[in-house]
Amino acid sequence: MLRVRFAGLALGTIAALVHGAAANVAAQELPLARTDQGRWAEVIAASRGKLDSLRRAMSIPGLSISVSVDRRVVWSEGMGYADLELRSPATPLTRYRIGSVSKVLTAAGAALLHQRGELDLDAPVQAYVPSFPRKLEGEITTRLLAGHMGGIRHYVDIEAEYYLTRRYETVFEALDLFRDDPLVAAPGTEWSYSSYGFNLISAVIASASGRGFLQYLDEEVFRPLGMLHTGGDHTDSLIVNRARPYDRTPDGRLINARHIDNSHKWAGGGFLSTTEDLLRFAHAHLEPGLFRQETLDLVWTSQRTTFGEEVGVGIGWRLFPPSRLGGRRAVGHAGGAIGGNALLMIYPDDGVAIAVAANIADIGYPQGGALVFGNVIYEIADFFIEAR
Repeated sequence: MLRVRFAGLALGTIAALVHGAAANVAAQELPLARTDQGRWAEVIAASRGKLDSLRRAMSIPGLSISVSVDRRVVWSEGMGYADLELRSPATPLTRYRIGSVSKVLTAAGAALLHQRGELDLDAPVQAYVPSFPRKLEGEITTRLLAGHMGGIRHYVDIEAEYYLTRRYETVFEALDLFRDDPLVAAPGTEWSYSSYGFNLISAVIASASGRGFLQYLDEEVFRPLGMLHTGGDHTDSLIVNRARPYDRTPDGRLINARHIDNSHKWAGGGFLSTTEDLLRFAHAHLEPGLFRQETLDLVWTSQRTTFGEEVGVGIGWRLFPPSRLGGRRAVGHAGGAIGGNALLMIYPDDGVAIAVAANIADIGYPQGGALVFGNVIYEIADFFIEAR
């Protein structure tokens, strides 16, 4: 009898906690403005058919997509399954591993500190993280790191670095992975993609803000924007609506992704988010609000090497050349993670934003599929721009 009563008490406590958490989210979440889907019915139907056909052809377990026009959501939907074993459908509230889309979230934290005068983007990183060793090749700054020009290396040993299961308690501790390695180039001289460079940015943010990196982003970026379904992918925590991550065998069979711990790369690829939260983030960059106009201009202006060559990256954001997207200006970022994939695109001149996420990394199956997948998303964006 005692065991039964205890079980009942435990279940009641859990129910109360879940209810309380839901009430807290409901009380604070900023609703996305939505518009009548009737006007967009034909475009949505064509886009849905194209995307779901691709999902099935590529055996993507589940994905979600959200599209907005003039900061109003016109389409938001899930396809397939967030969990194949439980047959749980993917929805716009499904939380996916967004991989390197995390970089633009981190960039927003650095840009906000800069806007407030609390972070000098051009100061040596040692002004904020004195424990990081100076390099003979030159001074590393936060601005250069955000444009992948700091000379910090990317992953070298995929098995040892990408599939880490170790828990790092702080972002400073995770710097040990690369802190003593030589630079791949002198800072500012060339573009060299680096997730570890964003690890160093996260340490700068933590030091400049006086708070933990995840805490700072949650309090100063995510919650003010109503992004209550975005945060670090804590593998030891119960996270509502988290998608189960999948992988693929060489012969194309779906399997559960290997266990990893993303605490070694929160800033560069360790966040969970939903497609609707990513739209909230996109909308914050389409007009002044949390960010002043000069800050928005800063993050979307291409950096240049010391030789004057544009690198196509601002503060975290990739700047897509109009020639690549039918003459349209676009900014965004793609992301791949163990068991996750995401793409966030904004077409500032056309008022369109699109966010897509899936619960598998290998959307490149069959070979060349990643490029095909990206092109389909660009085509869907074109549908909505042309119907605007």
